[in-house]
Amino acid sequence: MLEELRENLRRRYESFSFTKEQERALLILFSSFLIIGALIIFLNHGGRAEALPAITVPEAPAVAPVVVVDVAGKVNKPGVYKLPTGSRAIDALTAAGGAKKGVDLSDINLAHILTDGEQIVVGAPKSIVNARSKSKSKVKISGPVNINTASAEQLDSLPGVGPVMAQKIISYRQKNGNFKTIEELRKVPGMGASKFALLQDQIKI
Repeated sequence: MLEELRENLRRRYESFSFTKEQERALLILFSSFLIIGALIIFLNHGGRAEALPAITVPEAPAVAPVVVVDVAGKVNKPGVYKLPTGSRAIDALTAAGGAKKGVDLSDINLAHILTDGEQIVVGAPKSIVNARSKSKSKVKISGPVNINTASAEQLDSLPGVGPVMAQKIISYRQKNGNFKTIEELRKVPGMGASKFALLQDQIKI
């Protein structure tokens, strides 16, 4: 009786046995079910990644890439020049072709760092240089300057206008009469487009 029962159990076990390929396939299928189930649980229970708070980086203050300076007087190529920010007076003098032969440069600080709208007068008489420094400290302009009535000191106080250009404006006014329009100022010798752009919002007729 016992032997018969054991034989029946053995036959039933053998009827449910699998080949190696079937066992491997079942293992892969079972593993896939486990992975899919774990993924579903992960997505349904806080699996979403939280966004990190944005970090605001303060912007550096904008710095003008160039400065516009007027080089006048006894230089080989007088005019208005654009130079990199941080340039010095010697750089402006070099851009203007250098000083003419025999010109005394002792009144100019060649190591001076240039500012936008500055004018450098090379070889000007010391009396003019001194008058210019005094006028810059005394003359204060409030509002646009009337180019038909302004004095040399008032014109000299405008950006890009030094004593030389101020005298040219006055000479043009004396020869041709009052300016009819602001744009007529460009007819003054040495008044280029860049220099006029610095002035047009600060003058009137």
